[in-house]
Amino acid sequence: MQPKLTLVGAGPGDGELITLKGIRTLQQADVVLYDDLANSTLLEFAPERAVKMYVGKRAGRVSFSQDEINRLIVRLAQEHGHVVRLKGGDPYVFGRGYEENAYARQFGIACNVVSGVSSCIAVPASQGIPVTSRGVSESFWVITGTTRDGELSDDLKLAVQSNATIVVLMGLSKVNELCALYCQAGRGYLPMAVVQNGTRPDEQCIIGQVWTIPQLVTEQGVGAPAVLIIGEVVTLHPSYIATCMQQVAAGW
Repeated sequence: MQPKLTLVGAGPGDGELITLKGIRTLQQADVVLYDDLANSTLLEFAPERAVKMYVGKRAGRVSFSQDEINRLIVRLAQEHGHVVRLKGGDPYVFGRGYEENAYARQFGIACNVVSGVSSCIAVPASQGIPVTSRGVSESFWVITGTTRDGELSDDLKLAVQSNATIVVLMGLSKVNELCALYCQAGRGYLPMAVVQNGTRPDEQCIIGQVWTIPQLVTEQGVGAPAVLIIGEVVTLHPSYIATCMQQVAAGW
């Protein structure tokens, strides 16, 4: 038995958006530790004998701490062999994958990474929003909505000044502060979308301008997980114009 860790990106939510290499890795697992955002149907690819354990983390819910997950990876690898850490999106895009990799290596455990489809591009695409488009946006930024100390990232203060598409992950709890930042900079008119449960059957999307979004989020009961997209590319959403006209007619 050779202790081993493989970080596998499960994709943004739709179970079919995992890579072929990710599936093959699951088929070789002795243990699968899976996240809240990883589609549970993917567990069907793991051997029946494999240990399958939920170690998800979601804001506001009781969960394993990162330190507990790190120690669990090492213990289970030493006891069972090949641990597959199934993480939503891509393990290295705000997934703390490197921390788990580095911790396991301290104990002489071999580590590999299987990249996944990140929600920062797949979720906007699921709504017909490209993160870049010729003549509209020539770059995009991906920023975490909340830092480890619970504050808005300082990078957002720079992002407010940019013409790039801004994609914010894990930022719904800070949507009021984020939108206020744009309004204070005189950019509350920018198009914005919030997509909940992107790529899943219960996906929900709200469209508007930055200044309207906090109220729309409240009125329509949008919750986490959600991806925030800010920039002119949002106008390419199939219903953007019609939605904005409805909001104007409603007295916005």
